[in-house]
Amino acid sequence: MRLIRVRFAVLLALVLSLIAVQFAVQAPAGAAVSAARTPVVLVHGYNADPGVWGGLREDLRADGYTDAELFSFGYDTHRSVNEAVAGELAAYVEDVKRRTGASRVDLVAHSFGSLVTRWYVKFDAAGQSSVAHWVSLAGPNHGTSTAWACALWDQACRDMTPGSYVQKRLAEGDETPGAVRYATWWSNCDEVINPDDSVPLTGATNNAAGCLDHNALLGDDGVSQGVRAFLRS
Repeated sequence: MRLIRVRFAVLLALVLSLIAVQFAVQAPAGAAVSAARTPVVLVHGYNADPGVWGGLREDLRADGYTDAELFSFGYDTHRSVNEAVAGELAAYVEDVKRRTGASRVDLVAHSFGSLVTRWYVKFDAAGQSSVAHWVSLAGPNHGTSTAWACALWDQACRDMTPGSYVQKRLAEGDETPGAVRYATWWSNCDEVINPDDSVPLTGATNNAAGCLDHNALLGDDGVSQGVRAFLRS
């Protein structure tokens, strides 16, 4: 009788341990799935720095993002898109993927940052497979005539002029290649982007932001809501 009780106790302990192992395996996996969120990399524009993203970062935090899921790429905005900055962005994205364990990131760019991110997505070997959503706020995606004012001495300005080497290469073939989801926001009162219709891209979800200054798109509530909804789509 005592032997039977011992065997029963051993069997019960074994069953309980198997149940515990099953829950230990399942619970973290379920938690990871529910908490998984694509990291966001914010890319500022010409003559700016990562500090311009304060408002959108706060809105993303309010949506549930943590600081560990939000990244701001800082760079020297006076250098060439294709020869320098896009390569640095590629390395930065790979580092974000390594640090977060994510396979892809979302890119949100303002102004000149749109060209940097587009070049990375279109021409880097890992660009299209590493990006889920791409967002351009007031990007000179087909050039802007205002860039002629500084093109004589600044490479980035030359990249932004209509018909530049960078503009021609980005316009070749598909403007929105791969399985990446693309969206733009543009303003009919943008004093920097001329003409206004330089921003929209064929194949992207193009959104009119209303009458906003160039930098006002960074802090506009309606634009922020639209961007955050797009990243959730």
